Parts: sequence; structure tokens; C-alpha cells
Amino acid sequence: MNLPELGFGTFRMPGDDCRAVVESALALGYRHIDTAALYDNEAAVGQAIKHSGIPRDEVFLTTKVWHDQLAPAALQKAFELSLGKLAVDYVDLFMVHWPAADMDLPGVMNALLALRDSGRVKHIGVCNFNMPMLREAIDVLGTPIAAVQAEYHPFLDQSRLLNYLRGKRIPMVAYAPLAQGRAATDPVLTQIGAKHGASAAQVALAWLRQQGVAAIPKAQRPQSQQANLDSLHVTLDEQDMQAIARLPKDQRFVQPPFAPQWDAL
Repeated sequence: MNLPELGFGTFRMPGDDCRAVVESALALGYRHIDTAALYDNEAAVGQAIKHSGIPRDEVFLTTKVWHDQLAPAALQKAFELSLGKLAVDYVDLFMVHWPAADMDLPGVMNALLALRDSGRVKHIGVCNFNMPMLREAIDVLGTPIAAVQAEYHPFLDQSRLLNYLRGKRIPMVAYAPLAQGRAATDPVLTQIGAKHGASAAQVALAWLRQQGVAAIPKAQRPQSQQANLDSLHVTLDEQDMQAIARLPKDQRFVQPPFAPQWDAL
């Protein structure tokens, strides 16, 4: 799977406003666009890709199904709706957005596999699964999960998840990689950035990249989009990595009432 190191997130960019933002990101060089049925912008994302002039096979497109649509028939219907809105022949990565407490996990995985086998989904993945859910999906059911998306930034410990995925050679994609803007003003990240002629946000993205983690920051202004891309040229040294390791790692900012039990073994 050819997953770019840095993608472009579109959370909280509903409707037509999203189209110009995504067109800007594509023009600057982004080649992974992340959307979801919940974001209410799949049509705008599809239009942006179509009008960018970039060949479809050069854009890695991710979308996701919401947790109330995980029954096999509902998941299939949700995918058809997403594909129709995106107006593409296939998506590169189709993911379960959040798990549901009452989901039939084997049924969910089989429904994803059926979509992959149809050729309209190149790869399947999951977001926000805790460790027991991942072990069942991957170790017990043997599902060929191609990527796992989770909240990850310098203020949250995800070492257990990351070590597990590394052992399986499954890429991790970090959402909220800038801790919903908090990374940009962190004094430790700012100090490290000053050493490298970089911003604190760029340091946070470089920190993820150097762990082999892809990231999907969102940015509406072209200047911010470019600044995030420029993080690809920032290289942190061991002293920097150790300083970031000492930051508090207990801050999870995405915690909806339907979230799973994160610390489940």
C-alpha cells in the first residue's frame, strides 16, 4: 500500500467550503485526502480531486463508515452512498470510523472484505479500535487490515498500539496530530523548533514521521498547508526525541461517549 507520510484531513470542513481547501492542498502537493461519511464533505472532496487534473491513481483517497452503519447490509449501503458522493470508481482505503459496542466484528470484517474483493475498495482499515478489538480482527479473524487510524500526538502515549502494529507491519495513521492546535504553542516543541528553524507544529509532525507514523493534519489556509508539508524536511535528533518523550503523555482530546475502553488489555 502506497500510503503517503503526510496526508490531508478534512474533519469539520463540511459542504462546498471544503472543495477549495482540498483543491489548494492538492495543488501544493498533498496526495492523501482523508474524509468520512460523517464529515458531510465527500461530494466536495470528489469534485476537488476531479477538477485538480491529477490522475485518480496518484491520489490516495480514504473514507469511513459511521458506527451506526456496521451491520453488513447497512455497511454496504453506506459505502455505495460514499462512493456516489465522491463520484469515483474506487477508494484506496475504506475504514470503520468508530467501533460499536454491539457490533458483530466477524460480520463487519467480512463485509469489508466483500467490498475489497469487489475491486471498489483497494484496502480496508479501522479507526479507534482498542487492543482487544484489534487482536480479534487481526489475530483471531485474520483480517488483512491495511492501516489503523488513531489519535496520536506528543501528549498521548500510544506505544502499546504502535508496538503491536509494528510487529504486524501495519501502518498507523495519526489523526489530531497537532493535538487540535495545542502543539503549536507548546514551549518544549517551540524550543526544539527554534533550534531547527521550524515551528512547534512542524516539530510535532516530524516526531510522528520519525516513528514511522503517517499523519493527516487539517489546515484551511494555504500557508498552513504548506507549513505542514515543509515538516517533511525537519529532522529531529536524539536529544529532541528525548525531550518530547518527557512531555506528559496522558492527554486524549477525542473522547466521545461511544468511545471504547482505551486501557482494555
